[in-house]
Amino acid sequence: MSDTPSANPNQPGPPLWLLAELTYECPLHCPYCSNPVNLGSREQECDTETWLKVLSDAREMGAVQLGFSGGEPLLRKDLEQLVAHASGLGYYTNLITSGIGLTEKRIAALREAGLDHIQLSFQAANADANDLIGNKRHSFEQKLKVAKLVKQYEYPMVLNFCLTAQNIHQIEEVMALCCELEGDYVELATVQYYGWAYLNRDHLLPTQAQLIEAEAKVNAFREKQQGKGPHFIFVTPDYYEERPKACMNGWGTTFLTVAPDGSALPCHSAKILPLTFPNVKEKSVRDIWFDDFSFNHFRGYEWMQGPCKTCDEKEKDFGGCRCQAYMLTGDMYKTDPVCAKSPDHHLMAEAAAKSQTPQRELVYRDPKVTIPITEI
Repeated sequence: MSDTPSANPNQPGPPLWLLAELTYECPLHCPYCSNPVNLGSREQECDTETWLKVLSDAREMGAVQLGFSGGEPLLRKDLEQLVAHASGLGYYTNLITSGIGLTEKRIAALREAGLDHIQLSFQAANADANDLIGNKRHSFEQKLKVAKLVKQYEYPMVLNFCLTAQNIHQIEEVMALCCELEGDYVELATVQYYGWAYLNRDHLLPTQAQLIEAEAKVNAFREKQQGKGPHFIFVTPDYYEERPKACMNGWGTTFLTVAPDGSALPCHSAKILPLTFPNVKEKSVRDIWFDDFSFNHFRGYEWMQGPCKTCDEKEKDFGGCRCQAYMLTGDMYKTDPVCAKSPDHHLMAEAAAKSQTPQRELVYRDPKVTIPITEI
């Protein structure tokens, strides 16, 4: 293992945010899930010792924020051990969970282990819609119980509501529920189209009119609050935008994701790209971050084609999302089609139009379903 980073003109600082995707297993089957559509087997998952080493190595490099995610991370029996190890290293730890399986005994153990933060996801504001979207009966009732436990154990009440065409019209009911649950921070997150969500995009993508109406309702609700109650953050998809997002603050600059099988990725969706990514079972985190071909591939600006290469905004958006460029154009080097300067920008309007007339059935996330790559 090298003790110092390699000499690289685009050399980054250390990863600051580590996302540990502990498992792709999940009790829910949400059709908007951003996990890969071909999930792999549980036998491929990193064992406890591998995760402990990853946490130690990344912290030694300077990582400070740590998210335990999945799938559903509560399905890992060693979660408390990993949290305790991370807490001892000095991470700020965040559990990103559906809440299914979070009993009082478990939350007490996680508090004892040093967990700092819990982000709880909901699918809708009532049981019928929530359980239908998540494809699991009684999940809404369980989530309400977990929300009470989160408050009881004095965690900040951080909620995530995943908005789609199926529930965006209920956004006022969503905000009312957040107030009832005494939420502190609420992410009203319109689904981002990767993994299963991309497969189901034509069912899930709201119209531009729906988004405008929803945002107006959020703003009106905020004004009525007069600074009291939850802090609402409204996140829109970029399918109706003119400029791309600065994906992950730039490729391999801030975020490091480790998938359940040990694959190290610059973002959670990068495995769809025609690149070979390293594995933490075979290489150190330091060598991966600084020296691996895949992590260096889209750092800096040399890789860019036109119009990005000469664009005066390239230092703001880095050409947009590499995964989205690949999914929509078939070429990971192209400008993200969200950008109005892209010759492929018309693809966004075409995608929005297709969302009004889906050509196939909604596919719920299911590890038993194998999706041919040609259909993704």
